[in-house]
Amino acid sequence: MSRIALCTWSDPMYDDPEPPAIADELRGLGHDAEVVVWHDPGVDWASFDLVVIRSTWDYFDRLDEYLEWADHVDSVSRIINSPTVIRWNSHKGYLLELGEAGIPVLPTLALARGAADPVERMVATGWGEVVIKPAVDGGARGALKAPAGSPEAGAHLLVLVEAGDTIVQPYAAGVEAGEVSLFFFGGKLSHAVRKVPKPGDYRVQALHGGSEVAHTPTEAELDVARRAMASAPDALVYARVDLVDVDGQPALMELELIEPDLFLRMSPGSVTRFASAVAAVLEPVGSLKVTE
Repeated sequence: MSRIALCTWSDPMYDDPEPPAIADELRGLGHDAEVVVWHDPGVDWASFDLVVIRSTWDYFDRLDEYLEWADHVDSVSRIINSPTVIRWNSHKGYLLELGEAGIPVLPTLALARGAADPVERMVATGWGEVVIKPAVDGGARGALKAPAGSPEAGAHLLVLVEAGDTIVQPYAAGVEAGEVSLFFFGGKLSHAVRKVPKPGDYRVQALHGGSEVAHTPTEAELDVARRAMASAPDALVYARVDLVDVDGQPALMELELIEPDLFLRMSPGSVTRFASAVAAVLEPVGSLKVTE
């Protein structure tokens, strides 16, 4: 029997129901599984055979600590996804790398912290409406949609660039019809959802009023998702691929490989599929990395 930790955060405002459900399923498979807070100093990580990142949704605010924690855990146990994947995926600059590899992504202007002339560079893109957001963040925190030449956009960009790395992208109107998320466990498609913003908004997250419905992915969506995952720097046990329609074709919005909400509530059997993919890591099997 293996001992498995499922890592979450400690925010009392939201207790994620997914880790306990996964833990129950893993126990049913014969493992000793428990839900732990990733930054709890009392946890002996060496006592676990496997550590699974789930809802560690405060890592954006303590990234250096988080990366050091992941490295430490992997040195005394095994963490999934791997520290190599975590470090690569924690900064939205990976979108530029995927675009250069020929994967359809939204055009992205990446600005390093303290970059010179950020407003001028944004306006020079020629994009109309843009979305401006921190390069390390999640849940649309710190994001702003506004005309590129507006005072509001310029002021917001200056604040973000002063604080840290920032990205600017043209607004994809297709998100108003919904952002599609595909979920892969152990390299296999588990399920998909379409996340729809509330009327008049572009943010699809539930905390911003968004909702979701089940979705059947198209072949084009599956192709983009698999190509994006194949570009990750290490094996993937789980992945969420967020896509938006641009001129009738799917384009990558985000490749979520650290702590995505897996929307297990939307698909019967998905908890079992995820737990089985986790348990398979402890078996002597080949790489789980998705290939083209």
